[in-house]
Amino acid sequence: MIAVIGGGICGLSIAWRLASAGRAVAVFERGEAGHGATWAAAGMLAAHIEAEPGEERLLPLMVESRDMWPGFARELEAAAGMAVDLRTEGTLAVACDRDEAERLASTFDYHRSLGLEMDWLDGRQARALEPHLSPNVTAAVFSARDCQVDNRKAALALKRALVAAGGVLHENAEVSELLISNGRAAGVRAGGRDFPAETVVLAAGAWSRGIKGIPESSRPPVRPVKGQMLSLKMPAEAPLIARVVWGNGAYLVPRLDGTLVVGATVEEQSFDTTLTAGGVHELLRRAREALPGIDDLPITEMWAGLRPTSRDDAPLLGPAPLPGLVIATGHHRNGILLAPVTARAIADYLLTGRLAESIRPFAPDRFAA
Repeated sequence: MIAVIGGGICGLSIAWRLASAGRAVAVFERGEAGHGATWAAAGMLAAHIEAEPGEERLLPLMVESRDMWPGFARELEAAAGMAVDLRTEGTLAVACDRDEAERLASTFDYHRSLGLEMDWLDGRQARALEPHLSPNVTAAVFSARDCQVDNRKAALALKRALVAAGGVLHENAEVSELLISNGRAAGVRAGGRDFPAETVVLAAGAWSRGIKGIPESSRPPVRPVKGQMLSLKMPAEAPLIARVVWGNGAYLVPRLDGTLVVGATVEEQSFDTTLTAGGVHELLRRAREALPGIDDLPITEMWAGLRPTSRDDAPLLGPAPLPGLVIATGHHRNGILLAPVTARAIADYLLTGRLAESIRPFAPDRFAA
């Protein structure tokens, strides 16, 4: 049996791939599967728009995984019997004043230097795409290939698909200890019971570092980074926007049912998930600058999530120094985006023993020195 610690989108995806290949697999989730960082996310698949200086090594993996999402979504929908609402209208980044336009132009030049396909628009062209944008929008960048998925529906679908494929899902079953025998990972302890396993996959997100029994040499350097978010309700038949819009450090993600997700703060607050007046106010202020029509929309939900973040903001993927332990964590803001490539690479490694070249730069031992 293969034990997967963590029932977020990456842990569930890995387990689904393994179960679909006929392997015995069990997922152990400390709460309700899919309700941690996966539930708190916005579902953006924005490998181009979100590319940042210093992440050049990560960019090919992001692009590869984004391009896998259409096929991944179709297969998942068929296996689960439900939609995950993958939307391919593209992503728009807008500037509402001169300073923002200069920053956007600089970022656009950087993205173009990487060979990323994006279009520069003036304010009129941006409003032709999204008529409700602020009249103050003077410039924009449009990425046709960046898209979005309803991350909450994807999590629910993965739970269904995993169980349908024969996998076992243990919810509200926090792993208290990694079991070790003869110098290798040999299972997990959860709910006062021991579960032997031939291999253990550590995909516990922000909690990956704190599990008892993991040797220091194999303990992933992952910390939580807090993000406050909220959602508004648009008329489903007359939404204010039809595609993801970035503006002044905030993003707005429209769902098919009229939900408008607004995010997100970036805070080093350990495991605190308290909502703050300042955080919510700043999100609404930034969102309103790009889309003033939100003034009359009701707030339907507010929440905070914990991004699992490594020292270089890139994931840790592959075998740990401890034999029998495989790591898939530290995805930072890219957990939803990187789920397909993570699942394929980790499942293939466990099934064949071959490690994909695409994930070799993200080996867990790269911080050993």
